[in-house]
Formats: sequence, structure tokens, C-alpha cells
Amino acid sequence: MNNLIEKIQSKNSIKNIIGLVIGALAGYLYYHFIGCTSGGCAITSNPYMSILWGAVLGYLLFDMYKIKDKTKESDQTT
Repeated sequence: MNNLIEKIQSKNSIKNIIGLVIGALAGYLYYHFIGCTSGGCAITSNPYMSILWGAVLGYLLFDMYKIKDKTKESDQTT
């Protein structure tokens, strides 16, 4: 149980959650300001789909970059 909590509280997990939230917000903003009003666009005519795809893309974008833990680096050198 403690291992799961440590993984959730790691810097990379927090970074990925932030990316998910920023992506979801960007997806909604895209729907609101640019979205398709005719209903012909499957993603941008529905706010839920825009938020979902924005969240996925935000998570994947933020997951591309990893934050190295300083404790792991010092363990490897000894």
C-alpha cells in the first residue's frame, strides 16, 4: 500500500496529472471557442469528446518528459 502511495506522490505522476488537467481544460477551450457548431465534427461538436481527447493528448505530451529522482542517481553511483 505504501508503495502505491509513493508512486502516486512521485514527481512524474504529479506532472502527468497536471498534464491531464491542462489538456482537459485546453480541450474544453478548443470546443468553446473553435468547436464545430453544425454537429458534423465528431470530436469538436461534443464538449465531452473535446475534453476527453484534450486530456489524453495533455497526458501523453507531459508523459514524454521524465523527471529524474535525485535519490536514485545517488544510489546508482555507490
